[in-house]
Amino acid sequence: MKTKLLILAIFVLMVSMKSDKPAYRFFDKKGNQTKYSHLLKDALNADIVFFGEHHDNPICHWLQLELTKDLFAKKGGNLILGAEMFETDNQLLLDEYIQNKISEKNFKNEAKLWPNYKTDYKPLVDFAKGNNLDFIATNIPRRYASIVYKKGFESLDSLKAEAKKLIAPLPIKFDPELKGYKEKLQMSGAMGGKKSHTADNLPKAQAIKDATMAYFILKNFTKGKQFLHYNGTYHSDNYEGPAAFIPGHILCMKCGAMLKCHRRIGRLKSPGPQIVYFEYRIDHQASLE
Repeated sequence: MKTKLLILAIFVLMVSMKSDKPAYRFFDKKGNQTKYSHLLKDALNADIVFFGEHHDNPICHWLQLELTKDLFAKKGGNLILGAEMFETDNQLLLDEYIQNKISEKNFKNEAKLWPNYKTDYKPLVDFAKGNNLDFIATNIPRRYASIVYKKGFESLDSLKAEAKKLIAPLPIKFDPELKGYKEKLQMSGAMGGKKSHTADNLPKAQAIKDATMAYFILKNFTKGKQFLHYNGTYHSDNYEGPAAFIPGHILCMKCGAMLKCHRRIGRLKSPGPQIVYFEYRIDHQASLE
């Protein structure tokens, strides 16, 4: 009797799911609807994958975990995870928690966790923990990004050697002409025609974050493995962000509502990892017809 009831419950659930409106759709560069299987196929052929999220978008966070599970099903222990949401000075804490050396309580009390960690990033960290995967903290400690915002790149030169281990090697190759940095400059400090004394440094503060993420991705990447990196869409839009500091081909996935979509697949001559760049748009509000 119990078995019959279970089968009936599963049948009812499947019928109800079939009648529900889909929660998201995928689009290619021309705006044509495509499939998750196409995205997964491209992701599996990449060495490094950037998942660009909208931080407050639940569909993005759900899809992050699903993609992680699917990549792990094929890559196993050759999959490496990393995220901008963890700063490099928290790497030891992250390692100790994943390796069961410290409790979750101690990890939460001591690590600099984002407000939405519990709902959005804890499932990713716990997946790494449960499957013995490396999880790399890639972002620069915010105090050093703040120094750059206030005083420019030169302010980092006076840091002690131990501090410099937590950031990309100096000097970084900063290109102020990149679209993302130019937009940051336009957004900053232009109040009533006057520019703040720190306005010119805002793109630099973003660049030191991007350079640090790229450095720690490459530092922990080895050929034959795959690195899946979670970051805000800003950090992988327009083939920029950390990607601008990594030679080779990069696969980028962009998740959010009504986003511009691009696709570029090519082969560049580069000593860096052979990666493919693929950017998707995911529209989680367009399937209401």
